[in-house]
Amino acid sequence: MESSTIIGSFYKWEKQLANKPFLRQPFGDKWETYTWGEVGQTARKLATGLKSLGLPDKAHIGLVSKNCREWVIADLAIMMAGYVSVPFFPTLTSDQINEVLRLGDVQALFVGKMEVWEEMQKGVPEDMPVIAFPHYEGNSKVNRGHQWDEFINKFEPMQGTTEPGMDDTWTIVFTSGTTGTPKGVVLKNNINIATRKLMEDSNNLKISFTGDNRFFSFLPLNHIAERVIVESTCINYGGTISFTESLDKFAKNLSDTRPTIFFAVPRIWTKLQMGVLSKMPQSKLNTLLKIPFVKGMVKKKIKTGLGLDQARIVVSGAAPMTQEQKDWFHRLGFPLAEGYGMTENCAVATFLMADENKPGSVGKAQPGSVIKIDSETQEILFKAPWNMTGYYKSPEKTAETLKDGWLHTGDQGRLDEEGYLYITGRVKDTFKTAKGKFIVPAKIEKHFETNTDLEQVCVVGLGCQQPLILVYPSDIGKGKSQSDLKASLESTLKTVNTELPNYQRVSNIIVTKEPWTVESGLLTPTLKVKRPKINDRFKKDYVAWQESGEAVIFEA
Repeated sequence: MESSTIIGSFYKWEKQLANKPFLRQPFGDKWETYTWGEVGQTARKLATGLKSLGLPDKAHIGLVSKNCREWVIADLAIMMAGYVSVPFFPTLTSDQINEVLRLGDVQALFVGKMEVWEEMQKGVPEDMPVIAFPHYEGNSKVNRGHQWDEFINKFEPMQGTTEPGMDDTWTIVFTSGTTGTPKGVVLKNNINIATRKLMEDSNNLKISFTGDNRFFSFLPLNHIAERVIVESTCINYGGTISFTESLDKFAKNLSDTRPTIFFAVPRIWTKLQMGVLSKMPQSKLNTLLKIPFVKGMVKKKIKTGLGLDQARIVVSGAAPMTQEQKDWFHRLGFPLAEGYGMTENCAVATFLMADENKPGSVGKAQPGSVIKIDSETQEILFKAPWNMTGYYKSPEKTAETLKDGWLHTGDQGRLDEEGYLYITGRVKDTFKTAKGKFIVPAKIEKHFETNTDLEQVCVVGLGCQQPLILVYPSDIGKGKSQSDLKASLESTLKTVNTELPNYQRVSNIIVTKEPWTVESGLLTPTLKVKRPKINDRFKKDYVAWQESGEAVIFEA
């Protein structure tokens, strides 16, 4: 199979699947579908329009929007016109968007489906060309700049099949980051060739190479995992991408899509699990799964209800998943594969197939790559032809992260004798207690994540006598009385502490009164906990909580 750039793949399917559905956008009960040919014509007009703006060759074009069909069309037009895409999270504040526009040398900006444009736009320079997507109900109205339909219809479609060079930059992806200034990861077109070869040799994702693929896109498209696993894979190998209208419509949109591949982060899998258990308590589910002639029907009903009955593979990634949760899905006939990667290696590092019995592991290094563990810090080091070129205009940060071809991931881990990788924590998350003992939060958190009353957990305690853990309840936990929830958490705390060495034992569980969200600044847009922000918010109370003598404390 020939390898090419992403836009080169699009040109192929634009002809071969011209009348086949490509992008599906929901509006209530109605789905609007654009074919490959229609997308091609729209993207080609838009590419001509971009070129009319008088931008320099290889200009950087920003893209800020929730996932929708226009996101993909704009991305294709940027590639067609020979420019570089610089996508951003649609939840940024005005200060944040101003910072990344400046750091990324962005010269024009697509603005789309989002809820915070009124505030965000204050950070967009007045003289920056803006192209606004059509308005989506329930989202901000973007009245600034060129309006999508009016702008596109001014231009003739770009002709031909222009492709960038292998050493030209494909995209600059700013890391969501749990700490510090955002860094722009430079990914070149040759990375697509390397990852395509890997896909075609191993086909871990069980892709149909003849275009028979259905994808469901809901995780941020500007995040590398969604960009590679959903958008790029669909463009490379053909199929349809269906979007979600909103969080409220997520379940219905997923059920309507019936994807052949479904990728989600652990928090989404937790939401799906809690959704099942809210309708069928664990005790009843356990009973039904023991009855031979009933369990098959129960599994089928749950799979169909979730819209995953036609999935060839279901994958978790972006953060470690507990083995208990993987086992839970496996019992329902959902054997989960798991991938590990990061923006800096194009989301491709290790993969664990669903049938590999390696509890706690995220799999082996992908063919063509090598992993080793730093003997002093236990940091995971990674080498592959799809590693980033570096951070945009940040030679110091690049030199810290890429050394002698090895990507320093910032994650800690271990390799077993068969080469399977186990992630044990983050180098920067490790902290010292007042007793001078190092605490690796992830090792402790995994013990509490097995309690289905909890949705969010975060171990803290820098400078404290003992670590403590902040939690927020799941829907199941919130459905209990405070006394029942307290009893559940006290039991978990007692059990966990018997398994931990003295210096790691958790002094208290603090139940926060508000969930941790992207909007509150406590989660990254990919739903990872920002531990430094959690510390900033709550550290003033650590000592008082630890001196209270209460095992479980509900935030006042």
